[in-house]
Amino acid sequence: MKLQLTRPIAFIDLETTGINISTDRIVEVAIVKIMTDGSKLVKRKLINPEMPIPPSSTAIHGISDEMVKEAPTFRQVANELKQFIENCDLGGYNSNRFDIPMLLEEFLRIGMDVSVDGRKLVDVQKVFHMMEQRTLSAAYKFYCNKTLEGAHSAETDATATWEVLEAQVERYPQIGNTVESIVKFTGEDDIVDFARRFVKENGVEIFNFGKHKGKPVAQVLKEEPQYYDWMMKGDFSMNTKQKLTEILNRTLLKK
Repeated sequence: MKLQLTRPIAFIDLETTGINISTDRIVEVAIVKIMTDGSKLVKRKLINPEMPIPPSSTAIHGISDEMVKEAPTFRQVANELKQFIENCDLGGYNSNRFDIPMLLEEFLRIGMDVSVDGRKLVDVQKVFHMMEQRTLSAAYKFYCNKTLEGAHSAETDATATWEVLEAQVERYPQIGNTVESIVKFTGEDDIVDFARRFVKENGVEIFNFGKHKGKPVAQVLKEEPQYYDWMMKGDFSMNTKQKLTEILNRTLLKK
């Protein structure tokens, strides 16, 4: 059974200065876009993060300050990347918790709003962990019977992720062979913000941290409006602040 696509899906893999979505930056982005006819388009960019790359991160992905000093900044390539993933579903390995939030955060930093509303988000790691419990390299060996050479090269990892998903579709008929069926199988996250500071319960956004955990966000913003200011000044991701502002504006309109 082959994966059937009703629209393109873009597999995203990032290499970064670290794993803090709020403070770290992208140093390499690779996007492998699979078209509905099965053809593949690849876009790969080294990015100047405009900050030093820690040696511990260089040790993982092999990208040093020297390698990116002449590379474009994210601002310089942002529109090209946005256009490349337009009208695509998005996929990756652990992408719902890292790659997609990190990419959206970079867009927001430069004032470019790229929405995932209406897109399916296929996290191949979720299928793998539900079935086998392994890492990407092990998944590649298990499903594709090949050794992943050059792991932590963004393009290598993104391409391997696509191959793993194709093999999963072949191996597990119960997950179906469409993006919609796979997302239904893994359980589509009802995401408010990617940092999970807010979650939804019965369609209502509630706080998922701090002294207001479990309380509706709109209720807290009405009763304690200064909490909005505190969060907007705090060390929260721009995506979290964006969603908080959306809830506030919606709340004000209901008055």
